[in-house]
Order: sequence, then C-alpha cells, then structure tokens
Amino acid sequence: MEKQDRKPTVRPTGILIEDGKILLVEQSVTQSRHWSLPGGALEYGETLEHGLIREMKEETGLDVSVDGLLYIRDWIPGDSHVVHITFLVSRKGGRLGSGIGNEFATGKIKQVKMVPLDELKTYGFSDTFCEKVRANFQDRGTYLKGLPIW
Repeated sequence: MEKQDRKPTVRPTGILIEDGKILLVEQSVTQSRHWSLPGGALEYGETLEHGLIREMKEETGLDVSVDGLLYIRDWIPGDSHVVHITFLVSRKGGRLGSGIGNEFATGKIKQVKMVPLDELKTYGFSDTFCEKVRANFQDRGTYLKGLPIW
C-alpha cells in the first residue's frame, strides 16, 4: 500500500494515578521499551471515551471513567503513524490483572501493575513525561507536537 493511502491509528490511552502510583502495562512497545500506558486502537464507530473504557477493561481488568483530556501527541516511528490521545481516568471497579481481552492469552500483555511515580524513568519513560506527571499535567489539553513524551 502506498504511504499516502495509509491512515494513522488513533490510540486513546489512560493515565490512572492512585496513592502516588501510576498504572502501566508490560508489552512490546519498542526493542528497548516494554512498559506503556494502557490503551489501544480505536475501532470504527467507537467514541474516544468508549474505546478507552473498553481497552482499559481488556488490558487491565479495571472499569474506569474518563475524567479529562491530558494531551494529544503524534508518534511516527518510521513506517507507522499513531495519534495518542491521553486522558486522566478514575477507577470505578474491576480487578487489576483480570483483563478480558485476548492480549493475555496471546502474550501481548505480559503484566499490569501500579508503579511508584518516582520509578517511572526505570520503566523507560522520558524525563519530559516524568516532569509532566510530577507537575500533575499542568498544561492539560495540549498538543505535544514534536516532543518526546516517552
């Protein structure tokens, strides 16, 4: 398929922070990074909110509510283009680690866990992302063009 015929993937992601910890999922992100924020590709006809709620349940086992937009960011590594739309979420129920999708069965998601905020860098997240988390995303709702957020 010609590059101009391809479409970007829209990927809503969620940030859940509780008691000084952030929810992460272990999966193959890049050769050197294996932890990411939960979320996934939006399905046709699905709203951002419903897509994120579905992905959070599938990947983590948690039921969440979407509380607000944190940032939008493009990720264009070589031959793909992903638009990340990241929201702050709150836990409403469910059980951590009891995902209902086939991500666990296929090994796509290896584990989920709450990670202390001050350990984010050791999980492969950039200084920029760590600073944004520490500042409680003071610039919420922004388009982070060209910034290496992870």
